[in-house]
Amino acid sequence: MTDARLAPGDLAPDFTLLDQDGTAVTLSDLRGSRVVLYFYPEAMTPGCTTEACDFRDNLNSFAAAGVRVLGVSKDDVDKLKRFAERDRLTFTLLADTDLAVQQAYGTWGEKSLYGKIVVGAIRSTFIIGEDGRIEKALYNVKATGHVARLRRELGLD
Repeated sequence: MTDARLAPGDLAPDFTLLDQDGTAVTLSDLRGSRVVLYFYPEAMTPGCTTEACDFRDNLNSFAAAGVRVLGVSKDDVDKLKRFAERDRLTFTLLADTDLAVQQAYGTWGEKSLYGKIVVGAIRSTFIIGEDGRIEKALYNVKATGHVARLRRELGLD
């Protein structure tokens, strides 16, 4: 658990995680492109499915602007594969099973869930610039309407 929060101008913590196909993805290899890195609690749950399908449905506009979308959760590769297949998700989902990346980004910690304080994934999104620095750090976002907000933030509308 961490209280650390990233802010615009910070260098995005680098990582290598496996995607839904078992292929290693390293964030620093994507330098030269903007990246939307979003963290979600759990694959195949209602809110996370809504958010993922919203990204899927808007993926062409992100790609046309040269923006790569990566989703990160604590789920293992097999579950991410099932999630991608079930909902026809055509962007990269990454398995952070040991929570190291979520802790580095400050997206694993205490949160309120139905009025109770629990420890878990804090739904958050980062826009990372071509230079590998954080442009926007959005913590505690809502699943619904979030992609539309990102499109506005990136000037895609």
